[in-house]
Amino acid sequence: MADANDTRSRLQARFDKLQERLTPLWKQIGRSDPGSRDIEEPNTVVVLPSLTVDIELDMPAQQVYEERMLFMLFLLRQPRIRLIYLTSVPIPDEVIDYYLGLLPSVSIGNARRRLVLVSPRDGSPRPLAAKILERPRLIEHIRNLIPDLNTAHLVPFVTTDLERDLAVRLDIPMYAADPRFFAFGTKSGCRRLFAEEAVAHPLGEENLRSKDDLLQAVRRMRAQKPSLSRLIVKLNEGVSGYGNAQLSLEGLPEPGSAGEPSALERSFESLGFASKDITLKWYLEQLGKKGGIVEELIAGESLVSPSAQVRISPLGEVELLSTHDQMLGGESGQIYLGAVFPADRAYGPLIMREAEKVGRRLAREGVVGRFALDFIVVKKPDGSWDPYAIEINLRKGGTTHPFLTLQYLTDGRYNPVSGVFRTALGHPKYYVATDNAKSEAYHAFTPGDLFDIVSDHRLHYDHISQTGVVLHMVSSVGALGKLGLTAISDSPEHAADLYQRFLKILDRTAGQ
Repeated sequence: MADANDTRSRLQARFDKLQERLTPLWKQIGRSDPGSRDIEEPNTVVVLPSLTVDIELDMPAQQVYEERMLFMLFLLRQPRIRLIYLTSVPIPDEVIDYYLGLLPSVSIGNARRRLVLVSPRDGSPRPLAAKILERPRLIEHIRNLIPDLNTAHLVPFVTTDLERDLAVRLDIPMYAADPRFFAFGTKSGCRRLFAEEAVAHPLGEENLRSKDDLLQAVRRMRAQKPSLSRLIVKLNEGVSGYGNAQLSLEGLPEPGSAGEPSALERSFESLGFASKDITLKWYLEQLGKKGGIVEELIAGESLVSPSAQVRISPLGEVELLSTHDQMLGGESGQIYLGAVFPADRAYGPLIMREAEKVGRRLAREGVVGRFALDFIVVKKPDGSWDPYAIEINLRKGGTTHPFLTLQYLTDGRYNPVSGVFRTALGHPKYYVATDNAKSEAYHAFTPGDLFDIVSDHRLHYDHISQTGVVLHMVSSVGALGKLGLTAISDSPEHAADLYQRFLKILDRTAGQ
């Protein structure tokens, strides 16, 4: 154990030293709006879309999520950028050509020369970072692809010890949160931070480890607020809503009454899970391993679930990037399906002000990189809105790729005060995006079919009007019957219409 701790300490020390390179590197390449100027010095970006999360995916699903970061190819519009993109198995050429064909002001051939695709050709259901770490010759190959280690950095999807260790092995810094800050991204850590920074959040309790912990917490909450009718239990490390379960308190005896404990225990037998495959026994086992929280399930006649996205630079600057109205679904209504950009202006700037409080705290702690903050917002009788912070996603997420797709293609910027995104030419832009356009009929498609459909129906993204459909997660449409898309237009109504029009065309074509 002592040797393992010593090894971790030495790895952390090497990582900390590497991270010092981010500051001068950021002064060279960092900026709020990507197209404001060209990068003058050669720079290498190593993209690591490893899904180091507690969900085991089969190979087709793993591959499409690894390809979700292909929007990073749009960085190749900068002529001094070199990109190394890592995936478990090789990406089809037609998918790469599709992305490079969207690049403005750069030929496909020029971009191709500055793009290197690297794969361990390992289809096992394990994190990509782990697959690379166990292959020393592959790591050496990636290092040799980097012309200058001092002007290179690693961009992961999430950050755990695996991603940190790979950055150390490659001898380059990582633009993302140090995994030692992991606790801030857990459900318990979020609630603690919200309380310390005076960010409004639901009534609840954290750091729960057992069914008895849950029962005692719920009894205390009912004593504090007898009108509670529904609660939500969350595992500390749940992803995309899969660690959530709803608990109904309807029909229970009065708080503090003799019959409350037994009635409350019986109510746990009807916990509503996010997936029908989850059992109470498994869920309580996971609670014991990971810990969790229970909090009030906020309700109201007008209730929405927006999110805010923030970036902390290596210089400690807090940049307010975007807001989205999330589209949620699944059996419990807790699964992330997609997003509408930007969030409604009635509450978009409001949640961004709350997110800024969190960003400043994380910046003081030394966190760098992107994070998202999820909210529940309820409309009051006077027409104003009450925001409740729900959780911090200390990583890239489901809104990262559509937003950066729009930003890289339009050189635009979101104004956190007005709640409006404008292109470099001053035109407002909106989009509807999803990772879950899914149908059994879509198994009949190939990626090439999808590219033909957007082109044949004149829905392909157009650089003159800066509108159209951008596809993603297309490699395994035949295996999964699933793809992603971002429908960009000049108004919320037009973006929603474009989104629906594409899906109708897709369904009609599949039916033929």
